[in-house]
Amino acid sequence: MAKVAMLGAGFIGDFYTRSIIRERSKDSIIVVCDADVQRAKTFAEKYGIPESTTDMQKAITNPEVEIVVVGLPNNLHMEAVLMAADAKKAVLCTKPLGRNAGEAKKMLDAVEKAGVFNGYLEDLVYTPKSLYSFESIKNGVIGKVIWVRSRETHPGPHSDWFWNKDISGGGVMLDMGCHCIEIARQYIGKDVKPVEVVCWADTLVKPIDAEDNAIGFVRYDNGAMAQFEVSWSFRGGLDLRDEVMGTEGTIWLNNFLRTGIEIYTAGGKKGYVAEKVESDQGWIFPVADEVTDLGYNNMFNDMISAYENGTECMETFYDGYVVNEIMDACYRSAKSKKWEPVNLDVWRGQEKAEHISAFEEFDEDHLLIKEELIPDGTTKRILKNKKTGVISQHILQPSR
Repeated sequence: MAKVAMLGAGFIGDFYTRSIIRERSKDSIIVVCDADVQRAKTFAEKYGIPESTTDMQKAITNPEVEIVVVGLPNNLHMEAVLMAADAKKAVLCTKPLGRNAGEAKKMLDAVEKAGVFNGYLEDLVYTPKSLYSFESIKNGVIGKVIWVRSRETHPGPHSDWFWNKDISGGGVMLDMGCHCIEIARQYIGKDVKPVEVVCWADTLVKPIDAEDNAIGFVRYDNGAMAQFEVSWSFRGGLDLRDEVMGTEGTIWLNNFLRTGIEIYTAGGKKGYVAEKVESDQGWIFPVADEVTDLGYNNMFNDMISAYENGTECMETFYDGYVVNEIMDACYRSAKSKKWEPVNLDVWRGQEKAEHISAFEEFDEDHLLIKEELIPDGTTKRILKNKKTGVISQHILQPSR
């Protein structure tokens, strides 16, 4: 049974607490810390947490606390993590790990120097659909992954600090691009090095200093490409979609906006429908179980089980650091309008990955480009001569 200090009694702290209490019922949150004394007290009463405080040092150094969960604004991540490392406490930190790669690297160094268990709370790689898809790829269902497209868009964050660049460190790219980037790393292979990026980011709708829309491409050492699309000005709810293209197949995921439940209401009961849904009338798309569908349950089960077993969890601070380095390169590219290198001070994967190649031999002299059945019943086969490079097509009549 793990005893937890929950830092943050806001939106994400609520999700985290619900997940730990339900999925890990044997664990207990023994203290909650928040800058707002009343919010901390109300949160503690809601979840039966014995202690609430505004003193982060007090919460972390509580002698009974084993695991510190950081669900705080981005500008407080490093302070909380360094405190936890200094107190020799296991620490789990929400995304993004740092406001930039420099902060992320300091946090990674601190937990590794202290020898404490660490987990990067990237919930979207833990959704049931994502975990199933990762396993399918490991089993070779779609061949070698060559392209990943990940999209997260909604009308914007729920708290004021997200919109303040000094506190958050950036805009939509830092807030949601981190999800998409790590999702793609899982599909392509986390041991394959991200090499360079090109990115567009702009402030189109919101009166803020940071970007509210961004699109980026990340090229990997084996030739695979990852694409992300993020927006704080998309209307219609929370759109979480992934597309994965392999040499032998394709996977499409819709994690949230279209979940299989659609309800029309002309009025009826008012109130919360699902995260980022803007209306409780008309066609609505409720989510049966948000903490499960968004991966929180699987994430905490993986991380706390790994802590108990003395093993490494699926997402560590190292992963958070790599994601921060990729995002730093994206911000440089958005300014330079050019491809920018990903500068990894620490890389623990393959030094040189084998380039993706799925050329199919047809015969001694030819490679097969494509074979398809034509509506008239014939089969068209397109071949390339290995020596001359000449491309030709051959029509096969249907067998009688």
